[in-house]
Order: sequence, then C-alpha cells, then structure tokens
Amino acid sequence: MAALQDASESPVHGDILEVVFSHVPLLHLLPACHVSKSWNRAVFSSLTHVNPIKPWLMILTQCPRAPHVISIYAYDPRSRVWLEIKQKPSIAIRHSSAVRSSHSTVLYALSPTEFAFSIDPLHLKWHHAPAPNVWRTDPIVARVGNRIVIAGGAFDFEDNPLVVETYDIEKGAWAKCQSMPELLKGSTASTWLSVAVAGDTMYLTEKYSGMTYTFNPIANLWNGPYDLRPDQSVMFCVTGTLGKRLAVAGIVGEGENVKGMKIWIVKGELGSGIVMEEVGEMPEEMVEKVMGGSEFGLGSVVVTWVGEFMYVANPVQGEEIVVCEIVNGGTCEWLSFKNACTNEGTRMKRVVLSGVDVCFENLYREVGICMKVM
Repeated sequence: MAALQDASESPVHGDILEVVFSHVPLLHLLPACHVSKSWNRAVFSSLTHVNPIKPWLMILTQCPRAPHVISIYAYDPRSRVWLEIKQKPSIAIRHSSAVRSSHSTVLYALSPTEFAFSIDPLHLKWHHAPAPNVWRTDPIVARVGNRIVIAGGAFDFEDNPLVVETYDIEKGAWAKCQSMPELLKGSTASTWLSVAVAGDTMYLTEKYSGMTYTFNPIANLWNGPYDLRPDQSVMFCVTGTLGKRLAVAGIVGEGENVKGMKIWIVKGELGSGIVMEEVGEMPEEMVEKVMGGSEFGLGSVVVTWVGEFMYVANPVQGEEIVVCEIVNGGTCEWLSFKNACTNEGTRMKRVVLSGVDVCFENLYREVGICMKVM
C-alpha cells in the first residue's frame, strides 16, 4: 500500500523524471525536492547520474562611491544560467576598503585597522581580523589549510617589501614567516604574480617569466625557483589547479600579437626535469572575444580556477567570458557566454571574480538567500 501511495504522488517516474530535472536550473531543484519522496529521489539521481552539479563563477561588483554597495552574481554552467543573489554579504569594513581577490576562492578587504576575508562558498559570510603588522596595498592572499597567507604588496616605505605573514583561522592570530625570495623583489604585488594552492603548498608564479616558487606555511619554507613557462612562445602565464593537479594557462604570441591560449598539466613533482602535458587550446574566435582590442594589455585578463573548470574573463571589456571544462580526465571542452551582469551601471564599478565549488548542501543551508534567475 505504501509503495502504491508513493508511486501515485507523481504522474512522471523513473528515468523520464531524472531527464526532465537535468534541464531544470539547480536553484529550482530545491523546492522540487520537497514535492514528494519520488521527486526527491529523482532530483538526487539526476544530479548524480545525468547532469551533475558544476562549479559556479561568481562576480562581485562594488560601487566606488559611498555607500559602496556590493552586488553578487553567479553563473551556473550546469544549467547555463545567471543568478542574482539579493542577500548582501555580511561585510562592514571601516574606511570603505575595496574588495579584492588574488586567489580564485578567497575574497578579502584590507584597511589600516582591519583584515576581512571570505572563504564561504557563496561569499556571504566574512571573517574579521586585526590588520596584519605590515601595511600592504596589493598583496598575494591565499588560503592554505587553516591559514590565510598574505605575502608581498607592501608599501615602499616598509623595510622589507618581501615580508610574509599568516593568519591562523582557528587561533585568530598572526604570525611572521620566512620572507619571499629575493628574486621576486621587483614583482611582489598580485598584479605581477599568480598564485595557486594544492594541498599544503602555495605556488607563486611571475606571470611574464614563469619563474615559480613554492611556500609551505606549516614548515615555513620557500623552495625554488622552478621554470613553469611551457615554451618560449608563451609570453604570459598563470598557475592554478584543475582538480588536484597543478596547471598552467599560457598566452601564446609575441608583443601585442596574441595568437592563442593553451593549458598544460604539470606532471609529478617540481624539480630539474619538469614535465608538462598540453591538454587544450582555446578556439581562435574565443581568444578574440576575451583578449582582442584591449588597450590595457594582458594584465586585464583574469583567469579563475575551480574544480575541473577554468574561466577566462576580461573585466575591462567584460562582454564575454570563456570557460574550459576538463572532461574524461584530460579533454578540454570550451564554451563562451555573455556576461549578463555587465551594463552601463557596472562599467565604473570594481569587479572581482571568484570560483565557487557549490554543492546542494550549501544551498540548503542558505535557503533564506533570495536568488533569482536573470
């Protein structure tokens, strides 16, 4: 009798319902879970076997004028829709500090008296800590385990522009670490450096040379340099992770002549014989969309890594975003889509990109958030 009652809850069953749900935006699957037991099973079966959840790209815009309003948007590649998140993040920083990101999953804001950062998947919750001991303008900031590493970016009047500090999230305390290597003295700001984190190691790469150092905050030790410039045709490169693998995205060309963008996976440990495997190249028409005609050069291109995805955007131009998904362990699938949150009102705002490895549980916990499909 119970089986018959459950079966009568919905006129659509089994594989058909799972396929239907595979075309429904993730946001709308939340209420669908509560329709009936059979719908609940079909939703999770669809997410597991038919159309799995994929990492989101989040774009935060901040008005440069008081009251410095922050707006949050998210792109869901599973459903290929943009979402607007209405609930404002719990951030109240003195001196109206600018929100920044030098690593794909961490947002931060720094003032002379406070360091605020968000490691929350949807960046709605923020931690507030005292400012680091050294005042900085454009540092590298990344999360490694339970520590937030803040390196470089110090003002010229500081005695040591290479100073590194870590903030222990659990203990709520700052600690001074071994300084950055001397070879990075001329490029300590995030403008010139790319940062990636894999396990308990932070990788710091000079974008134009590929020179890379590693830092382990637990051992308080820097190692390197290593050459992660795949070949001489690469004139600009950034590091990131695809899954748990260290990866390099390189812009190929010469001078102002950009010919393309390629992705390499770093095989094994860094050392004297670094092996890099090329896994894909951005289609020519997409290269033109994100890199063509920018008067600000390669420095305006932002690469965001999350899960098996790499998003490439140019906030200066802003109209198109390119995404690469690594499927079947090593095949690149490329897609370009319109940046729905770009309009005349956002062109003068600060734009920050972040990757979000979202899961259904995140949305359940934040069920009070007001989201809408754009």
